[in-house]
Amino acid sequence: MNDENSDPKNIKLEWVFCPFCGYKLPVLKELRFCTSCGLDLVFLKENKKLPPNFLDKKLQEKPYLYPDQMRVHEIDKISDEDILNTKNRKLWTIFTSIGIPIASFFIMTFIAVIIMIFYLLFSSIEEFMNISTNPYFLIITSFSELILILLPFIIVKKYLRNPSTKNRLALLGFTTKGVTIWKEIIIGILFSIFGILLVFVVSAFMEILLELIYGVDIVRNISSAGSGIDVYFLSSDLLSLVLLMITMVLIVGTTEEILFRGFMQKGLVRRLGVKWGIFITAVIFTFIHLISLFLVYPIFSITFVVAFFISFVPYIAISLLLGILYHWRKENLIAVIITHGLYDALTILLVFILFNVGF
Repeated sequence: MNDENSDPKNIKLEWVFCPFCGYKLPVLKELRFCTSCGLDLVFLKENKKLPPNFLDKKLQEKPYLYPDQMRVHEIDKISDEDILNTKNRKLWTIFTSIGIPIASFFIMTFIAVIIMIFYLLFSSIEEFMNISTNPYFLIITSFSELILILLPFIIVKKYLRNPSTKNRLALLGFTTKGVTIWKEIIIGILFSIFGILLVFVVSAFMEILLELIYGVDIVRNISSAGSGIDVYFLSSDLLSLVLLMITMVLIVGTTEEILFRGFMQKGLVRRLGVKWGIFITAVIFTFIHLISLFLVYPIFSITFVVAFFISFVPYIAISLLLGILYHWRKENLIAVIITHGLYDALTILLVFILFNVGF
């Protein structure tokens, strides 16, 4: 900024009263500072914001005179009344919308790897394999997904005038405000059942298509290998089954939906539009859940291609369903979380039945 632009002679303030304290300003051609509170009016006019540290200083000097100034002057932040009405706000950037969820998953994975390494230092590989295939181990480790909502919880603070825990979760879509709970529960249950049927249909279609391209044997061999969760049912009991299903609803469904739909999709929709926001979120959600395939199979091999599409199509189908449901429910996560959690729980139940009943 040059001296000419910062010269108060060249700035038309057009204020009769001080925008901060409300004091009537004297009629002077070269007025720069409010004669009551000392606000730099030229700085405010040029930068559309208060001078650095001005508000903190004034509140420290005379906090009893400015009880509402924080709310008045943080007009770019979301008030309690507008938390559910952010459709026209840009919110976080595209980079933040995508980067934070990916970073959250890497942090969670990094911590899990550190714990595994630490455990292996004091036990044998055989002992580690035994405990890692125990269904109760999966239940306990599922709580590590709480890490996924940590970064979004921190990020949304700067967008709120009153960044309480309740308001942060509300901005992320996890709130009962403005919805009928029983209605959202019913919708969530119905969509979880529909999700099971949808995934069954697209999985069957993809397997048939891949069998026509690559042959029946290779496709069925890869399909019979299972999703990786099958091993937990070799030693499972009814109690572990119930606890695992509850964990899917309360922990996994909740944390992943807050991260992906509540944070990522909400941010992308504001920047790219509804269709692209839903699609990109679904694709990233799917790829993050398929990272293990890149470690198990040689990339670009036939087995990798077959395993990838067998897993990718069902994941992208359920991901798109969750994204569409989130948009339909006006960015409230209650029904979406129930759908996600129950879908996982019902999938586990079906696998348990297959292993123990033998259908």
